[in-house]
Amino acid sequence: MIKSDISEGVLTLTLDRPERLNALDSAGKADLGRAWHEALRNPEVRAVVLQGAGERAFCAGSDLKEISATGQVASTDVLASCLPGVAEDFTKPVVAALHGHVIGLGISIAMYCDFRIAAPTARFRFPEVEHDMLSGFSAIELPSLIGEAAALDIMLTGRAFDAAEAQRLGLVSTIEEEPQKAARALASRLAAMPVSAMGWSKRLLLAERRTRLERHTALVDRARREVGEHER
Repeated sequence: MIKSDISEGVLTLTLDRPERLNALDSAGKADLGRAWHEALRNPEVRAVVLQGAGERAFCAGSDLKEISATGQVASTDVLASCLPGVAEDFTKPVVAALHGHVIGLGISIAMYCDFRIAAPTARFRFPEVEHDMLSGFSAIELPSLIGEAAALDIMLTGRAFDAAEAQRLGLVSTIEEEPQKAARALASRLAAMPVSAMGWSKRLLLAERRTRLERHTALVDRARREVGEHER
């Protein structure tokens, strides 16, 4: 599910389930959580690129077929572990290379990366509300990235939007024809920076986000449990 490769200080993590548009099932979520945990503690890793396999998607979110079959969703702890910097501080720079479908949990994961480079044809969407589900950690962070009005618009309506709009909103850093190549180049630059200064700069820049997460994680958990218990 999660392929990893280290070269010259850059760890490349690939969501590798192209036949399901790289949707994450329960095993994939756990694997991604372990990958972040191990990358943080590996001194060989100085920067990370996150990408999706295949031509059609970065990540189509959670595997809804699995959820429908089992009637279960990932715990809040497991979900938090998927997102870099949520379960624990992730002080190494992370660059997401986005293409094709970037949906639901796929957007959430990208949001918690430090840089988001998208292909011009990337398409974004939060469909959770229409499925009687939540994107809780996105709801906590998205207003700080793009403002409350824009966050309410895209999360409550579930409408699709393209890379150009994502960049205007501030959700995407840059648009590149070859996002994986551009992400690798940026990660290589970041990997060459002094580790201590990089780590502390990132920790300070995201200190308010850390405080916000600590303050609201219990609320996210409560919301997910109440929505999950609601009779669909």
